[in-house]
Amino acid sequence: MTPTTEQIGEYIATAGKAAWEVPGLDASAPQREIKTVGIIGAGTMGGGIAMNFATAGYNVKIVETTQEALDRGLAVVRGNYQRSSDKGRFPQDEVEARMGRFDGRLELADLADCDLIIEAVFEDMDLKRKIFTELDRVCKEGAILATNTSALDINEIAAMTRRPQDVIGLHFFSPANVMKLLEIVRAAHTADDVVATSMALAAKINKIAALVGVCPGFVGNRILFARQIQANKLLAKGLMPWDVDAALNAFGFKMGPFQMSDLAGLDIGWSKGATTDNPIRDMLCEMDRRGQKTQAGFYDYDENRRPIPSDVTAGIIKNVTGAEASTMSAEEIIEICIYPMINEAVKILEENKAQRPSDIDVVWLNGYGWPADKGGPMFYGDMVGAQAVLDRMEKLGADDPAFAPADLLRQLAATGGKFTDIDTGGLKV
Repeated sequence: MTPTTEQIGEYIATAGKAAWEVPGLDASAPQREIKTVGIIGAGTMGGGIAMNFATAGYNVKIVETTQEALDRGLAVVRGNYQRSSDKGRFPQDEVEARMGRFDGRLELADLADCDLIIEAVFEDMDLKRKIFTELDRVCKEGAILATNTSALDINEIAAMTRRPQDVIGLHFFSPANVMKLLEIVRAAHTADDVVATSMALAAKINKIAALVGVCPGFVGNRILFARQIQANKLLAKGLMPWDVDAALNAFGFKMGPFQMSDLAGLDIGWSKGATTDNPIRDMLCEMDRRGQKTQAGFYDYDENRRPIPSDVTAGIIKNVTGAEASTMSAEEIIEICIYPMINEAVKILEENKAQRPSDIDVVWLNGYGWPADKGGPMFYGDMVGAQAVLDRMEKLGADDPAFAPADLLRQLAATGGKFTDIDTGGLKV
């Protein structure tokens, strides 16, 4: 039975409320006082993260490696605030008030008096290990040390300090000053009061929080990776990126996998001459087709950034894969891309890396543009039924063992159980 709009709305509201509840956390326990926030990195992520705190009235120390990078980052922040003021969202003097809360610095040691420090540098484990070693040395006792990593092992990062109880993941989504979701990642040793303080802070800076555990990609990106791998496999069979994107657009996503890649930049995680497990992307980047920023990626772009199917990309796909151009129904593309997301979500619950199934839906609704009329991956799983998901995963798992059906998926199919009712005991670290 197809749920009504009212039923879907009620589910989403209930899920959003439940995400704030952390079982076993004493609501009356004292939290850590946060007055000054330190941000490491003034690039797109660091600047965006800093804006959340300055907007909410916090003093922000923001650190860069050079004065030029610092000036550039603060100029972008000012430009963002100015555009909002020009649109009438707040008066001009509020721009100055918010900018007045920023204190630009060039040394990590200048964060010694900060109550919360958020590292927002490149996704490079060696760099993050080095930064947390230094933070451990210079930061005051009791400061919360957070990383904005989107996929790396936070336990490994925390191990660089003598205070792993103070380390937590605060995964903001780009653009961080706009996107509502904040994945709060509890590591093996993160203290209860650090979790409680982080959840409360999320509300103060007007975010929607979901508490998750440490695994590659956490909840949101881990599920995204499953979709992206399947989307790439479709290209290897001769489908075009615009065919895959069109099917996902029809499903309700504003952006399909390849539209999203072009927007983010194809060179994330790539360097010149690199050979990765994504040879089509590698070749596009070598040709300086790195997405919207170079007016060419999987798509060509006109002066208005309108995506146009590219003969160059079609040629690259044929050269790399050797596959002849082929077609597939939108329905089958959707199953191949969406059902593995549901299967991966079930595996996350099996591993106790999420508190509850509805939290996974909260993550995807607020961080990845999941269409609201389909409630989230878990809710949608119930709309199509566990047996349908299992049938597709049996086929995909036969082709690639990484996509074998989760044991719990088999159980749900056998018993007629619901994804949204899964209870594996909550988040465990």
